[in-house]
Amino acid sequence: MERRTIGAAALSVGAVGLGCMPMSWAYSGSRQRGDESLRAVHRALDLGSTLLDTADMYGPFTNELLVGRVLKERREDAFVSTKVGLLVGEQHVVANGRPGYVKRACDASLRRLQTDYIDLYQLHRADPEVPVEETWGAMAELVQTGKVRALGLCAVGARAGRRPGARLHDATIRQLQRVQQVFPVSAVQAELSVWSVEALEALLPWCEARGVGFLTAMPLGNGFLTGTLTPGEGFEPDDVRARHPRFTAEMMAANQPIVAGLRRVAQRHGEDVTPAQVALAWVLAQGRHVVAVPGAKQERWASENAAATGVRLTVQDLAEVAQLPGAQGSWD
Repeated sequence: MERRTIGAAALSVGAVGLGCMPMSWAYSGSRQRGDESLRAVHRALDLGSTLLDTADMYGPFTNELLVGRVLKERREDAFVSTKVGLLVGEQHVVANGRPGYVKRACDASLRRLQTDYIDLYQLHRADPEVPVEETWGAMAELVQTGKVRALGLCAVGARAGRRPGARLHDATIRQLQRVQQVFPVSAVQAELSVWSVEALEALLPWCEARGVGFLTAMPLGNGFLTGTLTPGEGFEPDDVRARHPRFTAEMMAANQPIVAGLRRVAQRHGEDVTPAQVALAWVLAQGRHVVAVPGAKQERWASENAAATGVRLTVQDLAEVAQLPGAQGSWD
């Protein structure tokens, strides 16, 4: 697989990584099977999808435990990204950025992951009660002690709560400017996909100008851009899409022209090329510092996603994708 270098520390990873969250959290609990997920992680590593993205809150904790079972056998094959800063309670999630907590959480993640170090430790969300510089300083100390190799920041992404007239990622850029004064940011993780392009306006250029890697969350639009979801089929109650305005039957039907456009491009590249692979290839075409991190919990999806690095979109392809209709329905 094509390799990409991110951050000042020149970290090398496969251009397509593996988002491990769906294996334990947020998507269709009845379809989460540990052994099947383990096979998916092994398959991803076999194909060069070295970046494994997890977080302590996924499960909570069970996702790191699952990834740890693979790392125990194949630590040298993997680039491990996990996150800190969010606590899961009954029906709610709260931020905790206190320095003491960050250090304890890192030690707990190391135990669950069965490793001596984390390649990329990301701040999931800043704690509004703690200056972000203090949280970041504690994370920087983890680098200095050898428990962590590099630091990353997850985008704020609060669409509904942003200031009037502000761009989606303005708050994230302000955070980045603050923490960059404390310790270098190696990567930013934020949503970017064919139907969610806001990061192209300011956040992606900010990263590119500073050599900061960009890890794309939800590059397949929570599965919609794969073309495998049927409008009106519904989702299990524990699936985040069951409560998502863009995944109502009406909105899924209205956004089918986006998938149809991806399918047209795919057909030009061969019978075996899928809309999902075109969607990932589009993400990768946005810059050499961009790494796609699609979620998957089955071997076949991990394999299909990894193969997207072989799809080279032409100028015509990119122009056609750019002309696709904008997504309908709220994304809040």
